Amino acid sequence: MNTIEEIKSRLDIVDVVSENVRLRKSGKNYIGFCPFHANTRTPAFVVFPDSGTWRCFGECNEGGDIFRYVMKREGWDFKEALKYLAERAGVRLEPLTPQRKEQNERSEYLRKLLEDAVIFYRAQLTTTDAGRQALAYLVEKRGITEQTAEIWGIGYAPSSWDATLNYLLAKGYAKEDMLEAGLISEKEDGGVYDKFRHRLMFPIRDSSGGMAGFGGRVLDAQDIPKYMNSPQTILFDKSRLLYGLDRARKAIRAANEVVIVEGYMDVVVLHQQGFGNTVSPMGTALTEHQMRTLKRYTRRFILALDSDAAGAKATLRGLEIARESLDRSQDLVFDARGLLRNEARLQADLRVSPLPEKMDPDEIVLRNAQEWQRLILEAKPIITHVLDTLVQSQDINDPKVKSDIAARILPLVDDVPNPIERDAYRQHVARVLKVDENALMMLTMRRVRR
Repeated sequence: MNTIEEIKSRLDIVDVVSENVRLRKSGKNYIGFCPFHANTRTPAFVVFPDSGTWRCFGECNEGGDIFRYVMKREGWDFKEALKYLAERAGVRLEPLTPQRKEQNERSEYLRKLLEDAVIFYRAQLTTTDAGRQALAYLVEKRGITEQTAEIWGIGYAPSSWDATLNYLLAKGYAKEDMLEAGLISEKEDGGVYDKFRHRLMFPIRDSSGGMAGFGGRVLDAQDIPKYMNSPQTILFDKSRLLYGLDRARKAIRAANEVVIVEGYMDVVVLHQQGFGNTVSPMGTALTEHQMRTLKRYTRRFILALDSDAAGAKATLRGLEIARESLDRSQDLVFDARGLLRNEARLQADLRVSPLPEKMDPDEIVLRNAQEWQRLILEAKPIITHVLDTLVQSQDINDPKVKSDIAARILPLVDDVPNPIERDAYRQHVARVLKVDENALMMLTMRRVRR
């Protein structure tokens, strides 16, 4: 991904345009009055979030991307707009040196190599005996249709130490290319071998659809680990990628909501069953970069992770990351002494959908799609979920426990933008902890003074 693509991936054109144009949603797009010519009768200015572009269908008859918009709005040249947007996106600008140009070309070459690997793994899945057994497992055991497997490019890595290696060598790639792309591993004696063997192969793409790496799932229960991702490469950074986002972007926009699940299978099956606004951090804790990426498409996040202890811990950690990553507004309020001060309010709706015990999202939706729909519709607000989780595992008759829980919950309550909702949540916390609401107010004010 080059610098310009990186900036576009981090910034939401709707946010940028909304700074000086009042937009309203119309279907999956946004419309308003063009800021570049006089018109107060018919809104002819359209922003297309999916493509990151805008167009005036009125007098201007102009359009372009986020760079073109800022250039026209500010009267800047491209260099000035690039500097401004890079600073806003947190992208460090580096001159296109010969080394940088070579790196970009190298990235594109490795993407081509990975695309050829997708073709190889697909052929292994559909034309070999071992592959057809893997396909049967997908269809019969996991409920993934052959058409879905084709759409997602799911393949099969043969049970061989050098099948992938030899195929790519015959295509003209060097061992060094395959090592750099994460497809083969190096032995201590300098030899190499296929990294993925006897596994279902899931192509992992960036938000623009470019190949980044693979995820491999075991077919033999004796093999470990159960899931294996590509190693860190110039293309594959697990902390920055979300599985399925390239296919989920439009659905997330349309639903104005993203559902975050744990694994590849969950994402593929949920998309297959019509729930296309689903992505996965690939079994790891959510990162700040992932949350900021998702913010470009929606401000409503639903975490639907496993119900076991590890899943509950991952959910709480994901909520913490979300709070740290998402934007806040500054509200002007009076403090206890009658003085004005600013308070930050979280500009997002964070919810959690607890799953039935020992069931994964793909199992639930295949058993009953309406059950999955209900779970998402009934997702708990972050405050309710965290409070329930903390109360279930501790003795709330212990005053110290009450204090500790209140200390963790009140910052979440303070994040709520609506003062009536904020007050209702505070009353709810007081009832659950069996404490006086005034005590919670005092604790909040004491925390603010610090």
